[in-house]
Amino acid sequence: MFYFDPLYFILILPALILATWAQSRVQGAYRRFSRVRSSRGISGAEVARAMLSEVGLGGVNIEYSRRGALSDHYDPRDQTVRLSPDVHDGRTLAALGIAAHEAGHAMQHATGYIWLGMRNAIIPVSRFGSTLAFPLFFIGLIFAGTTGELLMSIGLILFGSALVFQIITLPVEYNASARAMAALIDGGYITSREAGGVRQVLNAAALTYLAAALMALMQFIYLFTLQGRRR
Repeated sequence: MFYFDPLYFILILPALILATWAQSRVQGAYRRFSRVRSSRGISGAEVARAMLSEVGLGGVNIEYSRRGALSDHYDPRDQTVRLSPDVHDGRTLAALGIAAHEAGHAMQHATGYIWLGMRNAIIPVSRFGSTLAFPLFFIGLIFAGTTGELLMSIGLILFGSALVFQIITLPVEYNASARAMAALIDGGYITSREAGGVRQVLNAAALTYLAAALMALMQFIYLFTLQGRRR
């Protein structure tokens, strides 16, 4: 059985450890720097608006996200930055870093950042693939002969699309954070002493994307080796 295969745990364990550590880092950095008020006293929404206005993106909307804490995101479909209440109204280093990061995604969209375009294009395929990949693969594992091989191959291809999405996400997220740090420092929204705290928040968040990509890669390798053992 898939769940009791020692090879699966050998492959997944490093990614699982990284994911757990990354999540702990995110929560720790967010808790710590959500208690440190910025010297400028500007809110997350205000810094995002200022950053976008400076580069001629005043038409980008900034709204509350209704998904709860740490649900901040940029939606390219309606060009809207959605910030959780603590980030939207917060005047802390954590709020400024997260808001600036999402504004960085809006800048990527406006400038035609190639990796963002690729990620947006593959989203429908990756969602479809991540939903059906495992069911098709393991149904194929049950069936013998050509039908089983075909279903496993389709499942592997579909999961590969989800893996590609995770890999493409890495440069998108790291670039958005780099844009955020540059805008915050160059615009004078944070001091040089505050930059370290903001950077810790953004770096911790980036680790979660790295962990997700590693997890997807290890799962793909496992499926590939499992198909090979079936033959």
